Amino acid sequence: MSLYAAAIAAFDQANAQDPNKEIVEGQEHPKELLYAQRMTEMQARFAPDASEAVKLAVRAQHIQRWKSPRSDYPMDKKGYMLWRTNLYKFHADTAGALMKSVGYDDDMIARVKTIVGKKDLKSNAETQLMEDVVDLVFIEHYMLAFAGQHPEYDEEKWLHIIRKTWQKMSPQAHEFALAGKIKLPEPLIPLIVKAVQG
Repeated sequence: MSLYAAAIAAFDQANAQDPNKEIVEGQEHPKELLYAQRMTEMQARFAPDASEAVKLAVRAQHIQRWKSPRSDYPMDKKGYMLWRTNLYKFHADTAGALMKSVGYDDDMIARVKTIVGKKDLKSNAETQLMEDVVDLVFIEHYMLAFAGQHPEYDEEKWLHIIRKTWQKMSPQAHEFALAGKIKLPEPLIPLIVKAVQG
């Protein structure tokens, strides 16, 4: 088995322990394992020639997220930002440890940790590529459910959320999303169009 295949298997084994489940077409899946598979699937569609480091980072981006719940932090903006910062480090360290356990060298581990840790977003092409995949997956698979959890958000708040997501994406990802290469959440299409054109 290649190092790459061994690392992916280790990531998937770690994510398969997720106690949170998501039902898709009647099948129950560990939530973070499903997310990781959706990330890889989107990366293969959007950037099939991505580097090995990006492919590894994409698969490990939410690794064992349930171990660091949002509820462990104060429910304000400061608490949210601290949670996010610590989460990036937790995911990067977890991915790095699993890569080390299958035999990857320190250089590749450091590269993947930089990407998973979302470092140098606008200056590191590999980190930007993972961010594009994150945002495309969010739009296609999670935006509608997120909307359902926040019926209190008005149109202005939604336009802000969509624009914020859009600003993190590269021009290539914008083009990919608008060219019909991802499935946009139907009820939100008018808002998405308004947000990105406005």
